[in-house]
Amino acid sequence: MAEKTQIFDNWSDKYEKWFATPLGRIVREAELKLLLEYLAPSPKERILDAGCGTGIFTTDFLAAGTRVVGVDISAAMLEVASLKAKKMGMEKDFLTVTGDILALPFLDETFDKVVSITAIEFIADGKKAVKELWRVMRPGGTLVIATLNRLSPWAEERTRRARSGESDLYDKAYFRSPQELLALAPVTGEFRTVVHFFKDEEPEKAQRIEQEGIAKNLDTGAFLVAKWVKPA
Repeated sequence: MAEKTQIFDNWSDKYEKWFATPLGRIVREAELKLLLEYLAPSPKERILDAGCGTGIFTTDFLAAGTRVVGVDISAAMLEVASLKAKKMGMEKDFLTVTGDILALPFLDETFDKVVSITAIEFIADGKKAVKELWRVMRPGGTLVIATLNRLSPWAEERTRRARSGESDLYDKAYFRSPQELLALAPVTGEFRTVVHFFKDEEPEKAQRIEQEGIAKNLDTGAFLVAKWVKPA
């Protein structure tokens, strides 16, 4: 656990800088649109953001008027997320907790909705992680999980880099396909993918490719998002 935490601590600054690039902003916009559609955050809802990292999307959930608890194993990333919430004047609605998705320090049915973004690929036992996220969500709540799609060129490239020793972040990553992700939950869910371009595309071309991929409803986009509703 300590080794993994150190890796994420070291990546917090790189993570932020990449999303500030022209292509990173396009990626974030496409990902956020799908996340907001699936999660549909509403005022006063209590949401768990499991593996929230530096709060790339957490602040958007807060902006919808929700109360968010952000959990992450990296205290360094949580510190960045807290600073973002404070700058937006939303610190009273955002609580950070250093913890593990596999052993969440919350009672059953604590949250209205649960979201986990690009965290489950670092967990080998995906079913155990989903079971824990499911446990802390109330009946009728929505669980949204986003991950790097195994069917995408992005996952292939990260796997190659990890095997060649170029990247330590994805050295032990577990990329899943849409059907593999859906199979982790106890009920039937739905999925969509976005980010159909590759990371070295020119921004203008990337936007065209993205529009085409969405129009064709391709299942090979890099950002895979699944949604389930817990029976009432």
